[in-house]
Amino acid sequence: MPSWASSEATRRSMRANRGRDTGPEMAVRSAVHRRGMRYRVNTRPERSLRRTADLVFRRAKVAVFVDGCFWHSCPIHRTRPRANDGFWSEKLERTVVRDRETTDALEAAGWLVLRFWEHEDPDEVAERVRAAVLSRR
Repeated sequence: MPSWASSEATRRSMRANRGRDTGPEMAVRSAVHRRGMRYRVNTRPERSLRRTADLVFRRAKVAVFVDGCFWHSCPIHRTRPRANDGFWSEKLERTVVRDRETTDALEAAGWLVLRFWEHEDPDEVAERVRAAVLSRR
């Protein structure tokens, strides 16, 4: 079976992408922690839902996602690879649909879902997270 990658260099680069503990996620976590807030990292908000949130505030029922612009198709910074367009278009669209399904399922279970883009200022994100968590206590 041929590789999905257009070249070996592309394959190495894409395999090196992290699923958690990305730079933007770590910056948000640090900013939230500096505000005295404690949270769970990369865990399922609902045990029955096979999806993890980047930060989870269980008592307040707040799930925070820091979405990458490429992988989650940011309307401002979205790009499409020139090679294997069909593969990537389908893959990225599935990610957007999965994000919507995750948000809907969590909201139906009583969670407040906060989604931020990787390009957003971590301190502003942390303030919004803090306000949301405090409003639900």
